Amino acid sequence: QVQLVESGGGLVQAGGATRLSCVASGSFFSINSMGWYRQHPGKQRELVALITNGGSTNYADSVKGRFTISGDNAKNTVYLQMNSLKSEDTAVYYCATEYTYYADNTKYVSNYWGQGTQVTVSS
Repeated sequence: QVQLVESGGGLVQAGGATRLSCVASGSFFSINSMGWYRQHPGKQRELVALITNGGSTNYADSVKGRFTISGDNAKNTVYLQMNSLKSEDTAVYYCATEYTYYADNTKYVSNYWGQGTQVTVSS
């Protein structure tokens, strides 16, 4: 139903910045929200930032004031601007979306995850 293509990330110096992008495509009625999660080695995946189609945002306390999530509804794209990066921001970052689709005249709400992109912050 949905495909997510992530880009950005890579190796960044501590104190530096980078931007992640994620584009949703496929067959769906609407994108309800898009967000970024991250997973440190051996840890559970955690929310980094989320944006709804209405523009409401939610951030993890650890990234507030440093990361900014934004979206382009017309392009079904979400961005994560990451500034003042720290070594503890090193993780695999996953794009995720909640979307609505119809099948047999029935409304469904589902979720989909991207494959992840590595962000490594060198100190």
